[in-house]
Amino acid sequence: MAEAADFQATSASPARRWLWRAGALLAGAPLLAGVLQLPASTSAQAATSDTVDVSVDSLTPSTPTDGDTLTVSGTVTNNGKQTVTGAHVGLRVGPMLTTRSAIDSTAQHADDLQASIGSEVGDKYVEKFAKLTPGVAEHFEISVPVNKLDLGHDGVYEFDVSLSGQTSAQPWEQVLGIRRTFLPWQPSEAGTKTKTTYLWPLISPVHVTAKTGAGELQTPVFLNDDLAKDIAPGGRLDQMLALGKDLDVTWVIDPDLLASVDAMTRNYKIQGDGDTTTTGTHQALAKKWLAGLQQAVADKEVVALPFADPDLASLAHNGTSVTGSLSHLKDATDVAATTVKTVLHVTPNTDFAWPVDGAVDPSIIKVATSAGADNVIARSDSLQEAGGLSYTPSAARPIGGGTTAVVADARLSRAFEGDLTKADSATLAEQEFLAQSLELNGQTDEQRNIVVAPQRMPTASQAQAMAAALSALQGSNWSQSQDLAAAAKAKPDPGATTRIPSTSVYPSSLRAGEMPRSAFEQIARTQDKLDNFRVVLTDESRVVTPFGRAMNREMSTSWRGRAPEADSYRSGVEAWLDDLTDQVKLIDKSETKLSGRSATIPVTVQNNLVQPAGHLVLRLTSTMPTRLKIGGKAYAEQPVEVSGGHSQSVKFTTSANANGRVTVIAQLYTQDGQEYGDPVSFDVKVTEVTPTVMLVIGGGVLLLVLAGFRMYTQRKRAAARQAQDDGPDDAGEGTDSPGNPEGPSDRLPGESDGDGGADDPGQPSDPTPDTAPESADPSGTGERVDR
Repeated sequence: MAEAADFQATSASPARRWLWRAGALLAGAPLLAGVLQLPASTSAQAATSDTVDVSVDSLTPSTPTDGDTLTVSGTVTNNGKQTVTGAHVGLRVGPMLTTRSAIDSTAQHADDLQASIGSEVGDKYVEKFAKLTPGVAEHFEISVPVNKLDLGHDGVYEFDVSLSGQTSAQPWEQVLGIRRTFLPWQPSEAGTKTKTTYLWPLISPVHVTAKTGAGELQTPVFLNDDLAKDIAPGGRLDQMLALGKDLDVTWVIDPDLLASVDAMTRNYKIQGDGDTTTTGTHQALAKKWLAGLQQAVADKEVVALPFADPDLASLAHNGTSVTGSLSHLKDATDVAATTVKTVLHVTPNTDFAWPVDGAVDPSIIKVATSAGADNVIARSDSLQEAGGLSYTPSAARPIGGGTTAVVADARLSRAFEGDLTKADSATLAEQEFLAQSLELNGQTDEQRNIVVAPQRMPTASQAQAMAAALSALQGSNWSQSQDLAAAAKAKPDPGATTRIPSTSVYPSSLRAGEMPRSAFEQIARTQDKLDNFRVVLTDESRVVTPFGRAMNREMSTSWRGRAPEADSYRSGVEAWLDDLTDQVKLIDKSETKLSGRSATIPVTVQNNLVQPAGHLVLRLTSTMPTRLKIGGKAYAEQPVEVSGGHSQSVKFTTSANANGRVTVIAQLYTQDGQEYGDPVSFDVKVTEVTPTVMLVIGGGVLLLVLAGFRMYTQRKRAAARQAQDDGPDDAGEGTDSPGNPEGPSDRLPGESDGDGGADDPGQPSDPTPDTAPESADPSGTGERVDR
């Protein structure tokens, strides 16, 4: 916000307010003169003396009104080496602060003894200590009626708590320690109240991996059990819910957080070392937290960020040149509303984009609105005023193209950053927040719409301080609550800047934490692998959904400041996808022997997924088609469908033209021609019928012909002799020989009677056929091919 906005213009402020402030300055003049008249030696001695640390742990009420009693408590600790004696804690009312920058300056010098110090309220409202021992903390508590403070007119007053005393080295009373804070004073209803919108973010780091169990329910696997700690009693998210439910706020929710806690309500696993997992046990805790959140947001405005809260600045600066990066943002936006509605049973507003720290430039605005958001939550230290306005303008700024920049106030938005675990730090943050809000309200009589966008993931202590301050603000006399949607639609201030800062002035500190281009390239590579894998699945949702959400998580803003963890997560997602893809693969084969000119070669496809795999084509290619052809050409293809948990043997017909070894390559392809998985190469050893074998076979045939000719001639001779024996006898006896009724035998020794008929039994030495019936079973690695 421009410095000019700290000051009131005469035309914009009522005359009575100038009179009040002028009177306050006149009243403070004698006090200032008294301070200036202090001896120089006293200031020097105070500067060099051992100081006491003053902590203001509580100031109630934080926004007092007429009739209240102000109670201040805390501790004083002697940081020196000498004992402080005659000490007392007193309350001091400083000057009224009339600009927001004056509040900044006072906060920056909260314990500075060199700055001006007001006079004590009175001796009655002190707490005395006889001595303060070095290193020992002493508690104090002082109550004073507000009417004893002489606060005067409405506005913000500096309020100091001091410790006065003396030491042996400097034996006179002096202020040895001080803590400055603020006292907002608006005892009656302001004529015009600021409409304040406070964003209450429920955002968490990434917790869920891309892995799921193999069963029907696909049990999710978490990176760790940190989410259970956050939603447990006292945890960060438990505090955000417990505190936010009683406040009038706009809930800004990352749908990934809801999806993660919802997953914890059922069976889930926690990733261990290597491939080990342990069973999650916090289902009851997750159910309780979700039930509480459902109740808290039932009648409140809910804004859903894109799933996993993508880093819009990183995407704009490093990701848009990588193909497909913007599509992930669109997917994350599309799934956001569905997730919130399913888990919380409310319909969220998805029309807001929130770049990290509200820092914007033209490229960020372009990316932020590319997925459909019409409103971009920016911050006033990015979209700075340059027109010399004397007040802080309303949040809504039309920046062209139907887009509205909702500019959150930087001072209010950053009020609760830093370590607020100590009560003193939290109290000072609360009082400064309230002081800035009241000072902003008094800048003009025109009603304005102010948005407060705190850090994305407040700690538990930061959330407690935020809630305390916001509770006081919502009970104050100068502010009223308003939804974010209403603030975005409010009439814009015509004098407010609408110029988006150039990319060159984007904060270098934020740019240093962005995701590099290589991260988006890895995400694109993972997406390509997923696209290749999904086409072979019969139920692609089991893979596409968990990996799609995992890639959304890879772009999360929560990875800022955790680059090694982000790299590990991205690599884990890609490696798990590679592992799943490898579950559908070709089985390695050893050398195959092919005897003869033709045979079939089996190739086995294995599917270790729980679902069937299909839409695949198996191609078998001969590297030497002149020697060995597959299906009559250089390669052949066959479709493949394999049931889950099974293997299938695919057979290819081959023909050999020459002897030798031929390398054959088997490769799976998707139906659109993309290679799937690794190829499998194996050798086929071709053995043709040789000339020597032909000679042996020819010789055998010749022997069979000769044996048949010999048998034929023997039978012919026998028939001739039989005919001769049956003719008339030359001597005229004409009688047959009684001992040989059949006639003389012409069989050779050892021959059987006749040449054997069809009923002759086969001989044990008869050769068996050298080919078996073709088997329909899948051939294993290295088995003999079928001919």
